Amino acid sequence: MAGGHANSLGRVNEVIEAVLNNKSRLSELYGCLFEEDAWVRMRAADALEKICRERPDWLLPYIDKFPKELAVSSQPSVQWHLAQIYREVALNPEQKRFAADWLAGLLSAPNTDWIVAANAMDTLAKFTKEGDFPKNELIKLLTVQQQHKSKSVVRRAGKLLAGL
Repeated sequence: MAGGHANSLGRVNEVIEAVLNNKSRLSELYGCLFEEDAWVRMRAADALEKICRERPDWLLPYIDKFPKELAVSSQPSVQWHLAQIYREVALNPEQKRFAADWLAGLLSAPNTDWIVAANAMDTLAKFTKEGDFPKNELIKLLTVQQQHKSKSVVRRAGKLLAGL
């Protein structure tokens, strides 16, 4: 995961392929989320989320670790990938409640990283459609995000509001 141009995904596709071909390597990838190098953590989070798209069941053993190990991260690339993973994995009620509360916290102020905000809004909207997050709470959070400095976040919040 290290090396290459700093703001590139480096060899993420090779890592994804290696893990998909050998599930036992998933724990090795998960461990990369705790490396000192922020670019390694970003690439690991990206790879984990892309693996989750194909094999969401593989992430189930890690879901209960997320609150203590990942949700405490202030790194936007970890946050937005975690928001995407929460959207893909079949969560039990307790896990979904934690995820919803964590996402709501991210959206409670209009200065959240724009990609984090977009993914958090999408995941909470999905939870709301599934009946697992109160519509009135989502409306409040989307209204907050309409004050975001990113025009794309403001548009996304407006589109989600219109869909409610």
